[in-house]
Amino acid sequence: MQLNILFPAVINGVLNGALYALVALGLTLVYGVLHIINFAHGTLLTAALFAAFYLYHFFGIDPYAALVVLAPAFFVVGYALQRLVIGPLSHGDDSNILLVTLGLAVIIENGLLFAFRGDTRTVDLPYSFSVVPFAGMFISVPRLVGFAGAVVVAVLLWLLLTLTDTGKAIRAVAKEKLGAQLSGIDVAHIYALTFGLGTACVAVAACLLIPTYYVNPHVGNAYVLVAFTTVVLGGMGSIPGALIGGLFVGLIESLCGLYLGESLGQIGIFLMFILVLLFRPSGLLGARA
Repeated sequence: MQLNILFPAVINGVLNGALYALVALGLTLVYGVLHIINFAHGTLLTAALFAAFYLYHFFGIDPYAALVVLAPAFFVVGYALQRLVIGPLSHGDDSNILLVTLGLAVIIENGLLFAFRGDTRTVDLPYSFSVVPFAGMFISVPRLVGFAGAVVVAVLLWLLLTLTDTGKAIRAVAKEKLGAQLSGIDVAHIYALTFGLGTACVAVAACLLIPTYYVNPHVGNAYVLVAFTTVVLGGMGSIPGALIGGLFVGLIESLCGLYLGESLGQIGIFLMFILVLLFRPSGLLGARA
């Protein structure tokens, strides 16, 4: 394969992988503290995409500017869902949490389908197809913004978990819930806070995706399936792992699409997923149980 074809495919894969990483950050954060897979993650991404779409459609708010509104709004939504719905209905049982989030996913997806029908929608932005020249090729501006956004969110989450008292409380609850509770930490609040942060990451991802992506009531499910693979590859609960895993997944998808055809691009992702489960189930940066 000629270098002038291979190199753009690598760059494109890394930029696309950054968006996978951004979706995976919220998923791995929730897993790291609650130790469950949030089945509602994909439908919350869909809801955020619809919110970004209609903010632009009705009010003319640019998706990147809408990030300032939607990230706090979805943090509140996530906090309320965990504190008022998931927590009370699960009764402290992890298996119940899985069922509750699965039920939420069904309710949200069907609610969106009822409200907006099954039509696919896109936004028409002046910069959606903007490119910048680099090393003899052209790079999509929205994808560059998405890459920068993913890195910024990952760094901010890492700083939050590492340097702040709230982050120390989150890590304490993730490590030993009972010990954290005996130390005076409000575990229910930390659970809700973590779920809110994970949902805010989804809103950020939606605002960065919508300039070059579409939205319909089912779109989040396929995207979060790849994000789950990203979480497993990087290591469950690892913020740096989610970022690195996302970039690697995007690279594998792009190269498989180049060699096998675009319709078969995701075969490599799930083959890699199987290999990781077989030979390194803890992931690249995950801790062994």
